[in-house]
Amino acid sequence: MIAPRYSLPVIGLLLVALIPTVIHNYLGLQAKDDAPVESIPTTLDNFVSKPSSRLAIWGKETFNCHDWMERMYTDETGQVIRLFVGKSFDHKRLYHHPELALSYGNNMVREGVQWLEGDQKIPVNVLRNNNNPGLAAYVLWYDGQFIENPIKHQIKDTLELLVSPKKPMTLFYVSDGYSQDKLPFQQTQSAGVLLKAIHKFVESAK
Repeated sequence: MIAPRYSLPVIGLLLVALIPTVIHNYLGLQAKDDAPVESIPTTLDNFVSKPSSRLAIWGKETFNCHDWMERMYTDETGQVIRLFVGKSFDHKRLYHHPELALSYGNNMVREGVQWLEGDQKIPVNVLRNNNNPGLAAYVLWYDGQFIENPIKHQIKDTLELLVSPKKPMTLFYVSDGYSQDKLPFQQTQSAGVLLKAIHKFVESAK
């Protein structure tokens, strides 16, 4: 039994707890999303792309992406850079070791967060192939800003989701098989393709 004087506070707490349940499970509210990944051009500087060979269902099964693409960008010398861009409301599926799926079979070692200069400073998670030349790098974008610390973002996002619709996170992921580990990431061709792709996407989101 609950004492009558506690009835109203308990009812209030139950109603507050029901808000996220109603918003996400019953209403299924999601924020408007007007920036498709296909807004990124198929040509970036001197790199011309073609789609990868992945099946259309792969992005959904791997990252729960509702919008994604993967392209192979090649320059006039034959150097290839792979670009994956995917959007998902399941943020952890994107930021929790995306290299395990996108660079499967490679021994990728984290080099840490490095920064690219743009309209905003962009935190880039850089990984190097421990056995061969090559690198991978990824950037996370959410609600108009770049995410440096996914764990802090997850805590903040969990609190926001109590009273607001879901918003998608976007993962930008580049990789190549030829960058030497002595070359700073900011000077690599992969960094240039990544930065161009992000700029084009962000412009389309405005």
